[in-house]
Amino acid sequence: MSLGADGHAADRQELERLNEQYIAAFLNADSEWYREHLAEEFVCIESDGSVLDKSEFVRSAAKGPDVTSYRLEKVRVRFYGEVALVQATGKWVNKDGRTGLSRYIDVYVRDPTGWRTVSAQVTRSSAPP
Repeated sequence: MSLGADGHAADRQELERLNEQYIAAFLNADSEWYREHLAEEFVCIESDGSVLDKSEFVRSAAKGPDVTSYRLEKVRVRFYGEVALVQATGKWVNKDGRTGLSRYIDVYVRDPTGWRTVSAQVTRSSAPP
């Protein structure tokens, strides 16, 4: 049963903070942040359709981003018991100056140590947003 967009205020704030840290880790090639905050069973479906497990994702993150900037435009958090979906839209600028829009959804599960990301799916468009 969905608790909808309202959820619990403290959990919402925590997930919004984690989402911002997730983006900062991406921009700063902070693989340690991912190693600490992703669940062991984490899976990411990239915008090119490739599927990465946690270790592959962490190795990829350590190489650094393919963008020079990324700015969140819209973030929505929805709760389903001990599961939360973070859906977001952001604008990016590639190293060659191309701009685009990405939409992603991350699935978080609360465990005894806090919220952990178990899944991510990213869609990118290089068309002007």
